[in-house]
Amino acid sequence: MSDHTVTHATFTLEREYTAAPATVFAAWSDPATKARWFAGGNARHELDFRVGGRETARGVHDGIEMTFETIYQEIVPDERLVYTSTMHWGDTVATVSLTAVEFVATEAGTRLVLTEHGAYLDGHEQPAWREQGTGDQLTALAKELETAPTTR
Repeated sequence: MSDHTVTHATFTLEREYTAAPATVFAAWSDPATKARWFAGGNARHELDFRVGGRETARGVHDGIEMTFETIYQEIVPDERLVYTSTMHWGDTVATVSLTAVEFVATEAGTRLVLTEHGAYLDGHEQPAWREQGTGDQLTALAKELETAPTTR
């Protein structure tokens, strides 16, 4: 018998921002801006924002190095991102996911729709934890956008 398990889960988060899609998209594509709201704190962050490019955030949690690595599969400026990601706890793969982020123009600015499909491996991470963490990042993005120059 194997102790290996896979939990599959999908979640969708929607946020409304008063900034235009180009401004919200820029907060995802600019390395310095993305590091502030996405990686936070003491994490090390690198971003190569292009199709096939990698994004990496590394930090320590409970004494274990966590590494979140993304590969961008599709980039449609100001409209959509599609990427695949892995989360490692040390040398152990904890999750593998596929994420789509849509930037929809509204009268007030932008509706962001993020949908993530995840495979959570061997109980190292839980879907609720990922959804909460992603929601916290989108809240941090809102704060970042409050200080961003507007593009309309």
